[in-house]
Amino acid sequence: MQTVRTVTFPDQDLLARLQPLPAGIQASVWDLKSDPKDIDLAEIDGVVLPYIDASDVLGSLSKAPNLKFVQTQSTGFDGVREAAGPSAAVASASGVHAAATAELAIGLIIAKLRGIDEAVRNMQTGSWLPQRRSSLADRRVVLVGVGGIGNEIAKRLAPFEVELTRVGSSAREDSVGHIHASSELAGLAKEHDILVAVTPLNERTHQLVDAVVLAALPDGALVVNVGRGPVVDTAALTAEVLSGRLHCALDVVDPEPLPSDHPLWSSPNALITPHIGGNASAFEPRIVKFLSAQLAALASGNRPQNLVQDGPF
Repeated sequence: MQTVRTVTFPDQDLLARLQPLPAGIQASVWDLKSDPKDIDLAEIDGVVLPYIDASDVLGSLSKAPNLKFVQTQSTGFDGVREAAGPSAAVASASGVHAAATAELAIGLIIAKLRGIDEAVRNMQTGSWLPQRRSSLADRRVVLVGVGGIGNEIAKRLAPFEVELTRVGSSAREDSVGHIHASSELAGLAKEHDILVAVTPLNERTHQLVDAVVLAALPDGALVVNVGRGPVVDTAALTAEVLSGRLHCALDVVDPEPLPSDHPLWSSPNALITPHIGGNASAFEPRIVKFLSAQLAALASGNRPQNLVQDGPF
């Protein structure tokens, strides 16, 4: 039995790219910044959130009294379940961003290891300062997060001849090999040159990479975060980076955006990108394909993919 019939989209362009809609689905545009113009809020069954700055408009979900389904365009769903309420299903876009985010993770690692960020700064003064840098080959990498993006990062690391250790929520075996528990992270950190965080944010992963884990990393180690900012203790990381002991390459931070006067901005040991992991050309065709499948499932009364809260399904 179909429970979701009227779905809103954050902009007309996304709605146009999803045409034709499956039979039984009606659509409207709602950017959640103001009330929709051509539909009553009580008619809305489903909402597709905007990709950029969705957290800023989550409060508007409470205006739709009959909301049954909320779809993010991001892998993360921080605060969405709470904003949607317990009676609405919530689905993430897990998998859509995997390729682009994995690319960025590898790019950040190589850029920081090989000093590309410093070379860019040297270009501004016409300085030619060759140095021998660490290669990615032969580095010992601990990858914290073994979901879709983590798996894609692991695949892309393989050709670089690294020694890879994977960490998940619990110790287990999969088709690739052993996965260590997150409780082992501090012990593992001391044996690794690079720590890559890509785990989702929840009560167990909040500041998982804390002062203890960071202190265990060897001198000169690199911390990379392409998951969620609060997974890493920003204050502890900043202290280690400013001391010169550790390096970092961050696509996500806590708080986000990082204040303009934060000392990490001016540290030569830090490389920061503005949360662009999934925001690449690979995103558009993948999100359209994914949303089309979600709409087809809704139209036929089937269970959508990636539910992180069941609601009526």
